[in-house]
Amino acid sequence: MSTSFLPLHERSLSLDHEGLIQLLARESNLLIIQDLDGVCMGLVKDPLTRVIDPNYLEATQLFDGHFYVLTNGEHIGKRGINSIIERAYNDDNLVKNRGLYLPGLAGGGVQWQDRYGEVSHPGVSDQELGFLASVPQVIETSLKGFFSQDNYGLDYSTILDCIQATVLDNKVSPTANLNVFHEVFIDQENDYLKLQQRMKQLMDELLENAQNKGLKNSFFVHYAPNLGKDKQGQEMMQLAQGKDSGTTDFQFMLRGAIKEVGILVILNRYYYQKTGKYPLGEGFNVRQAPRKHEELLSLIKERFDPDQMPIIVGVGDTVTSKAITNDDKLSFGRGGSDRGFLELIQEIGKEFKTGNIIVYIDSSDGEVKNRKPLKTEKINDEIRVIEGPGDPRDQHDPLTLNVVFPGGHKQYIQCFREAAQSRKN
Repeated sequence: MSTSFLPLHERSLSLDHEGLIQLLARESNLLIIQDLDGVCMGLVKDPLTRVIDPNYLEATQLFDGHFYVLTNGEHIGKRGINSIIERAYNDDNLVKNRGLYLPGLAGGGVQWQDRYGEVSHPGVSDQELGFLASVPQVIETSLKGFFSQDNYGLDYSTILDCIQATVLDNKVSPTANLNVFHEVFIDQENDYLKLQQRMKQLMDELLENAQNKGLKNSFFVHYAPNLGKDKQGQEMMQLAQGKDSGTTDFQFMLRGAIKEVGILVILNRYYYQKTGKYPLGEGFNVRQAPRKHEELLSLIKERFDPDQMPIIVGVGDTVTSKAITNDDKLSFGRGGSDRGFLELIQEIGKEFKTGNIIVYIDSSDGEVKNRKPLKTEKINDEIRVIEGPGDPRDQHDPLTLNVVFPGGHKQYIQCFREAAQSRKN
């Protein structure tokens, strides 16, 4: 049965990009909250090689006040999005003067930036920043130690080059990114699994070291992709299997720096723009917020005027659902670094009856081969998406992907630019 008559927020895996363009162009009370890697840029093994389309950056300006990013990456540093934007124009002053930086939250929610590149870290202490600054060197030393025991058939220069690409010295989210090692270990699955386990062990050791320095509740580890959370609320690493790299990013992050909490920070600022008042107070930051979805939703219901609530469009590319078999019982590990914030946006839409839209970008065609592509089929002369990014047996996934882009970030950017131009006109 056709679903084309349904509003976008009631559809699943829809290819009605024209309908999305019309909504983005015409809605005055609109809030776009968007991830970055894989959404407006292709996924690459080495983050230093990322590029961004200047035409996309120009389009975001036409949504000024209605568009914010929410990413686990960072705005600043040599691997940050700001450096990528500056390279795209080859003129740092032009980018700053024209306000071409992307506003919103990075580092999972602890790094705020406006359009002109003014960055702050609300709620973060100097002691925490000091500990984070030491982490990249610890990761590098650990990797060198790992390969000093066994070079796994790699020559010394290859190991050093891979370590250089693996250690991401981000200010508030230092990371071990194993993409390049998965590529060199593509036919040595057991060796790559050993490296995955070593990185997990290192992250546990870092948490223990922080606790010993009086920072017991300061940090957590984000695995990307992951299998959701265990009963203790800790993210579960996804082991590699065949050509699927499993978890590649081991991010040491500040507690509270989870994307869904960032929704409240962005909403708080959006309401201030509209009403002149901050529902949660001017100084509210992610580290003051509750962690559980039901508590976050309860706080929003309590403090935000429903008459002012915008239509929120959440855009991401990392949503997983993997089958897990224990004692012949089938369950599903539902994860992905975008799942949490997309689910909360969906729940807000249902609670406030605003018709929030969840947009999914298929980033499986990038250099990083750990994403399941959308499955399309021609039915009655019409291309339809018949299978999403999760396990098809997972019939009770709470997250509905309303509008999807099988063509990846380039297809999404084209749609976004058309919407921006229509909004301007």
